[in-house]
Amino acid sequence: MGDVAKDLAAGTVGGAAQLIVGHPFDTIKVKLQSQPVPLPGQPPKYSGAMDAVRQTLAAEGPRGLYKGMGAPLATVAAFNALLFTVRGQMESLLRSKPGEPLSIGQQVVCGAGAGVAVSFLACPTELIKCRLQAQSALAGAGSAAVAVKYGGPMDVARHVLAEAGVKGLFKGLVPTFAREVPGNAVMFGVYEGLKKFLAGDKEPSELGRGSLIVAGGLAGASFWLGVYPADVVKSVIQVDDYKQPKYSGSVDAFRKILAAEGAKGLYKGFGPAMARSVPANAACFLAYEVTRSSLG
Repeated sequence: MGDVAKDLAAGTVGGAAQLIVGHPFDTIKVKLQSQPVPLPGQPPKYSGAMDAVRQTLAAEGPRGLYKGMGAPLATVAAFNALLFTVRGQMESLLRSKPGEPLSIGQQVVCGAGAGVAVSFLACPTELIKCRLQAQSALAGAGSAAVAVKYGGPMDVARHVLAEAGVKGLFKGLVPTFAREVPGNAVMFGVYEGLKKFLAGDKEPSELGRGSLIVAGGLAGASFWLGVYPADVVKSVIQVDDYKQPKYSGSVDAFRKILAAEGAKGLYKGFGPAMARSVPANAACFLAYEVTRSSLG
């Protein structure tokens, strides 16, 4: 089996592990990000992450935490296979000879390149996911963005295509780039750096599963530290109405969030995002490494 096929297979397994572990956290993150700004004197729909969990369970049951999972589940194989395959091919391009270890700086470049590639798949997938996850939060405020209740991922896609065409599925592409490119650059750089640190005098390939879990979890957390505001902007744009949009674009959304809520508005849902990122990415990298190693 060639390297591309191995990366495709291992990336698919890693992505499935990441999704199963992390999706409930992601649902809460999107609900917090997309809830409307309350009127003066009125409390927000969700007072925090735990309140969002309680309300979701009360209104929708455990299934509510996995709402919108169909879209990423359908594409998780393609997303992570593309991420790890592009990264692997860039590693090959940057090596002067086969098997030569890359510097941390080169790993950062590989991560950034992979981020560019996956943005084109992440944008439409997450638009569908976000509109499903956010509709219950927005419905209580009578938002026009959710005047129509979606029955599932394909129903969202049909409505979006009918309203805005194929272009509508790529709403939020700019902030998706702003998240994926630097986020993956940092994540893969941190992951490889931590592997080298934890390996000490040994080869990183000799690390045990516990060390891989630590490296993957911390690398996943590093993804969000600098790019979280871009994710908030992406979420509010993607759940915005097509016919009567509240935001004219990414910069407009950024300015309006700052004006209405201050800097803290750009970090709504940060807690659930970090709580998700550590176990989800630990599972992803561990599954990838174990699968890749088993394939030789």
